[in-house]
Amino acid sequence: MASPNPPPSPPPLEILIKEPEGFSIWTGPPFPSNQPPSKLSKTQCISSKFSEDGSKIIVTKAESLITIYDSKTLKEIKSFEIPNILASSISPCGTFLQIFQKAVNHQEKNVSLFDIASGNVVLQLFQKNMTRATWPVVKFNGDESVGCRLATNEVQFYDPGDFSKGFVNRLRVQGVAAVELSKTPQSYVAVFVPESKGMPASVQIFACGKDLQSQPIARRSFFRCSTVQMSWNNGSTGLLIVVQADVDKTNQSYYGESKLNYLTTDGSHDGLVPLRKEGPVHDVQWSSTGKEFAVVYGFMPATATIFDKKCKPLLELGSGPYNTIRFLFPPIWFALITFYLVLCLAGFGNLPGDMAFWDYMEKKQLGTTKAECSVTSEWSPDGRYFMTATTAPRLQVDNGVKIFHHNGNLYFKKMFGKLFQADWKPESPEMFGDIEELVKSVDSLKIEEPKSQGSKLKQPGSKATSGNAQAQKPAAYRPPQAKAAAAIQAELLGGSSLGSGEMSKNALKNKKKREKQREKKAAEGAS
Repeated sequence: MASPNPPPSPPPLEILIKEPEGFSIWTGPPFPSNQPPSKLSKTQCISSKFSEDGSKIIVTKAESLITIYDSKTLKEIKSFEIPNILASSISPCGTFLQIFQKAVNHQEKNVSLFDIASGNVVLQLFQKNMTRATWPVVKFNGDESVGCRLATNEVQFYDPGDFSKGFVNRLRVQGVAAVELSKTPQSYVAVFVPESKGMPASVQIFACGKDLQSQPIARRSFFRCSTVQMSWNNGSTGLLIVVQADVDKTNQSYYGESKLNYLTTDGSHDGLVPLRKEGPVHDVQWSSTGKEFAVVYGFMPATATIFDKKCKPLLELGSGPYNTIRFLFPPIWFALITFYLVLCLAGFGNLPGDMAFWDYMEKKQLGTTKAECSVTSEWSPDGRYFMTATTAPRLQVDNGVKIFHHNGNLYFKKMFGKLFQADWKPESPEMFGDIEELVKSVDSLKIEEPKSQGSKLKQPGSKATSGNAQAQKPAAYRPPQAKAAAAIQAELLGGSSLGSGEMSKNALKNKKKREKQREKKAAEGAS
């Protein structure tokens, strides 16, 4: 019997790094000799970003110069010299470049859509101003089969194959303020209408087909709504809506209140997600299968729960100082053999950076670690590594990159004088195939971080085996004011904020000062 053809070798992982001197491309991990090789030397730029499919890189080199690179060869495909550029965007498949320019008058069209291959303008529009909800002006779904634009009281749809037709149909929705196109394979559009004249705000789902837009296929209304965040799953069957109000009428939070709503395109669910704790919704994310989603919610210490697509809880991840959740977007073979489906639960921003790695298929915690002051975080496309980065301008000190294995063991760390960006190159999950490589990667070289006060690092030899390991119980949450109070007590009273018999440096310094003062007074009294 002839053996089947061996699968193609997976592409190497790549990371885009942007420093003040410009951007460069790292190849890996893994890194030979623990030094990331650079595929592209530093190139001066203002901004740089991969397209969603990873095929192109859009680089703004100057205020009037944008260059498109092929991400495989890193050769320039096309350069565009356009004056007064305020914003730029590349379509999901890297087919179109969208430019927003400063408008001189209302007659001038300041939004241009270019075909990157030919360099020709395929569409020009006027947009008075730009906000997060309205940029990019022309939005595409994942495979660029549908394009749409938010206009006054309507959504205009385009045929990306031929923009010369203008908009091919329009969806009239009075007061529409935001739209979100679904992902492939199906095409739906979610529209948000804010509160007005005593009428509640609403989110409605329509089909993108012209003949199917007479009535919404799903609708949800809510009062006390200032803004919404809408998130479609893969498969376009469910929409999560985080409803945010600027004012909390219960006076429990200075930052307002938020609720999580869930709509399905088949009408099976329309309402709130049943969260078991009061408080804000910190983060929510779909799994790559589109059948589960995870939520971090509630007043600190926050709670994390995984739900299925019917809003039934699958797993409680406990409580702690968390506000971020990141699903491992696994290659297809993960889901087929149900080996690992991992997520990272973390507390970034104004939280201390605790991270817990969970395998929710086995319902166990794989490991815990810390990444203080992280600004960005994401899994690698092959699911082997988790990268966090501390970047400017959010933080001007301690900029750097940390890369962890899927169980939380630190693999690589590099500090920068100033770092602006660290992004994985997007790759299709089907490009990665050998499950044994994932297991081998866990035993790769690890770097231990310096031991900090009050914490103990796990030694490599103390790692528990996966067969009989017990999930480590998370430490009790201590509010910042309690830690500050302990430190102040140590300084004033000579105690130790670490709970040990030794005195802290500040306490020991104050003790020596008091002893010198007593000796000085004693000497003056004797004289």
